[in-house]
Amino acid sequence: MAQEEEIKYFVRISNTDLDGTKPVHIALTGIPGVGMHTAQVIATLAKVDEKELMGRITDEDVDRIREVVDSYVSRVPPWMMNRPKDVYTGEPRHIFGTDVSMAREEDINIMRKIRCYKGIRHETGQKVRGQRTKSTGRTGLTVGVKRKKD
Repeated sequence: MAQEEEIKYFVRISNTDLDGTKPVHIALTGIPGVGMHTAQVIATLAKVDEKELMGRITDEDVDRIREVVDSYVSRVPPWMMNRPKDVYTGEPRHIFGTDVSMAREEDINIMRKIRCYKGIRHETGQKVRGQRTKSTGRTGLTVGVKRKKD
């Protein structure tokens, strides 16, 4: 009988609790701002087997993953970042964690402030990306045909 290793059910990386029962490249997508491609690149740069369960990798491997996540911007080309040209600085950036939601809200506020089409659509609560609105996306009271009472 082989001795079964203890599995860590939660691994903390970049202020996020990751599921230890999933493979490394899947678990890393639990960090906001990390998709499948970014997760595979992080696992490769950290020299960790991406198919291994997150809870079974050693503490040294977890530390290497943390280090790669912290230095991700300096290790990858600008086209691999989620903000290839930042609005304020013009520099390429990759944002993780709570910064993603804050940056998204800030972008929407800028669009509202400059009164662009997308900003006005956000303000009024309408669809922003060109979807149809005549028959779908209706909210509020139901409008229909009333039958006559006999």
